[in-house]
Parts: sequence; structure tokens; C-alpha cells
Amino acid sequence: MTTVAYDLWRPSSGCGDQCLPAAGEVPSVPVARRVGRLLAGAGMLLAGVGLVAVLPLLPARDGQAALRAWARGTARALGIRLVVRGRLPRRRSLLVANHVSWLDILVILAVGPARMVAKREVRSWPLVGLLAAAAGTIFVDRSRPRDLPTMVARAADALRAGHPVAVFPEGTTWCAGEGAVECRPVGGFRPALFQAAVDAGAPVVPLRLSYRSAATNSTTTAASFLGEETLLRSVRRVVAARGLEVRVTVAAALHPAGDADRRVLARAAESAVHLVPAPVVSAARRVAVPAAVGAPAPVGADALVALVPLAAGEPDAVRPVEAGRRLDLAA
Repeated sequence: MTTVAYDLWRPSSGCGDQCLPAAGEVPSVPVARRVGRLLAGAGMLLAGVGLVAVLPLLPARDGQAALRAWARGTARALGIRLVVRGRLPRRRSLLVANHVSWLDILVILAVGPARMVAKREVRSWPLVGLLAAAAGTIFVDRSRPRDLPTMVARAADALRAGHPVAVFPEGTTWCAGEGAVECRPVGGFRPALFQAAVDAGAPVVPLRLSYRSAATNSTTTAASFLGEETLLRSVRRVVAARGLEVRVTVAAALHPAGDADRRVLARAAESAVHLVPAPVVSAARRVAVPAAVGAPAPVGADALVALVPLAAGEPDAVRPVEAGRRLDLAA
């Protein structure tokens, strides 16, 4: 692996209670429906315990299918509708997404099971931590910067072995709903994990996650998990929300060259996720970046096209992505 100097990856955002919806702001379901969702969610967590025992015995493809089915079932149990725009590549890739909620992990597993990179504290979460460990999650101790190169090497090894790896490069959650306080983490996407994609020769696929209220037809911070808020409080707000929808937009893949600069790659991925102008890439810092990163291409209102130059003769050089594919998982 390329020898690089790593900064301490302990980002923070300025988001807190001021970003969360006020009482009565988000349309809610009756109390009986909330209780039903909580019980159904608890049942899916218990089913996850059985999945933990089975996963190591299943072939990789079957294990991914089982994990995807479990994640979709859990989302359905909690009353969440999942809408996917675009399609993940079939080959191994580093999936990078903005970070809003504890639900983000569930959402990515429902769209395309991958080995997650998560903070060490997740391992201690009841049942969830057990399932995460069984699924091959790469845990990060952000208080030990010396361990970061080892974590990057583990991610690169997973990519080389053909496993997709998913990470939230902002390193912390923050809110971005309408009317929310702008409090993005300082520094944006942290570049360390992008080195794994460079070392393994794997594409980077940006994912944009946005939470909306179908009842109000607007973005919402109802699912946000911020600051000192407890997980229980956040779960209660999620199961109470009516018409909570999460949209996942799969942007065009970025294909780094062997000598690509991980910082430039991180900025390009961030541009795709947040729909801001992409950075200028010099010849010495090569990374294949679409001309309009993350922007829909003119082949249909809900379509994305990967216009990334690949190696000569590679079949996916210009590959239309399935337009407006939807997975409705609401209860």
C-alpha cells in the first residue's frame, strides 16, 4: 500500500436539536401504529440474530441476498419507503455517501450489501453490533489515528477480494433538510478511505441519501441522528413519522488511475454527492471524473449515465443506468 500520512479522523458537525423538527411539524401516525412498528422492528432485529448464525455458512452471493432481504424487511417494518434512482455496478466498488442517520447503514444494505466501515461504538449496539460484525464490518477507532493505515489496508484487501465496501467519508452525521441549519462537518469528505480504492484499483461510486416526508412533499430531518441525542429518541421519532421516504441516487462511478491523488478523488466524490462543481484534475493527479459529476444526463428525466472513460474495450465505458427504478418498502 502507498505510504501516506493520515490525519486524525475525528470530524464533528455543528448540528444539534436546532436542526430537528419541532413538535407537530412532521405528520405522524397513530400511537397504535407506532407500537406496531416498534414491535415489528424488534422482531426483525431478533431475526437478524438468526441471520448472524447463518451468514458464515452461506455462499457470498446468497449471503448478500439474505442481508439485503433482511435490511429491506427491517425498513418496511419501521414504515420507511425506499426509492432508488440508478443502479450499482456489478463489480467491486467503494461506495461513498453523505451521512444523515443511523438508518443510512440499513439503507445501503437494502440497496447493495457491502462491507461497512463504521465507528467502533457500533459494535456495542444491542443486536445491531452483532449483525454488523458478522457481515464483515470494518470498525474504526477514531481515537487511535495510528490504526488508520491498518483500517485502509483492510478495506483495500476487501476490495481486492471482490467485496464492495461502503463508507461515510464525512465521518459524522449532519442535517441538510429544508430550513435546517447549515452545519456540514469541517473538511468535507475525509480522503483516507479513498486510498483503498486507489490501491485496489476499484471504482468509487457516490451515493446521495436524502430523507423526505411524502405527507408534506419536502425534505425532513425527522430521521437525523445528531449530537448528544440518544438512539431511542431518534427511533421513536422515525416510527412516529408518516410517509417517511429515503431516496438513494447512484451517481456515475469514478475510476481512479493507479497514481491518483486520494484528496482529488475525495473532492470529486463529494461534488457528485452534493451536486457542486467538480474539481479540476491535473494530469499528475488522474482520476476519471464525469463532465457534470452527479448530474442527470439527457436520456430521461430520472436517468443517470456513467460517462466515465474506462480501459479500451471495457463494456461499461458508457452504460445507461436504469431510469427511475423504485423499491417501495413502506408498510
